[in-house]
Amino acid sequence: MFETPWIAALAALFLWWFATGILLWRVHRADKGGPDEHNWSVLISLPLLAAGALGVNATLADPSPQGVWLAFLSALALWGWVELAFLSGVVTGPNQSPCPGHLRGTARFWSAFRTVAWHELLLASILAVLIAASIGAENAFALWTFLVLFVARISAKLNLFLGVPRINTDFLPKPLAHLSSYFRQGPVSGFFPLSVTLIALAVGCFLERLWRAHQALDQGAIIGFTLLSMLSALALLEHWFMVWRVRDDKLWRWMIPAPAQKQPKT
Repeated sequence: MFETPWIAALAALFLWWFATGILLWRVHRADKGGPDEHNWSVLISLPLLAAGALGVNATLADPSPQGVWLAFLSALALWGWVELAFLSGVVTGPNQSPCPGHLRGTARFWSAFRTVAWHELLLASILAVLIAASIGAENAFALWTFLVLFVARISAKLNLFLGVPRINTDFLPKPLAHLSSYFRQGPVSGFFPLSVTLIALAVGCFLERLWRAHQALDQGAIIGFTLLSMLSALALLEHWFMVWRVRDDKLWRWMIPAPAQKQPKT
């Protein structure tokens, strides 16, 4: 099973869908709880962060398919904990206020950045540690997995800030409700075609590395580049959800009920 590329591709697709659903379920469940419910979510999930760190360390010298799988899952564990801390409003930024209507240009950008500053700095710090730990390592797939997630998330946030036609705010938890005021719904900016082109090039690059791994019969690299190809392709799909007439929220309605429709006034 560990050495089957098709299983790796399907597993990456399932993990993207299921892990996103679990995160959304947890933060919206906490929304309905007491004032400390979000804090408890982050504290109780700390073993996930520890498991991710230990898993990365254990796989650096293991380029086997099993080692690559564990590296991929460990990077997802690190990423998942940070995302839970962000969605819970625990690790966000010093600015927790809606965007003032008069802000434009650079002032609006820095105000928006201050809403997510601690989150971005934490992600960048983890990425820096992974880079340092992966220098000369036989298995750097944890680093590459985290890097794909990091770049895709930065790109998505910039596109939401600069402008895209389709923005779904239904899933924003209460601690992050103010973020929607920094989104710009409208025609795409010049950054959108650049971002999707770069992500598409990343997909192509990983597929080319996958082909080379097949030629070399390197089973660990085959699994690793299959996972990275699928992960970057999903990141590309998430970007296109911002412009397509597709309700991507339906993918996770199994976890989060649809918002109640307002009754018309009589």
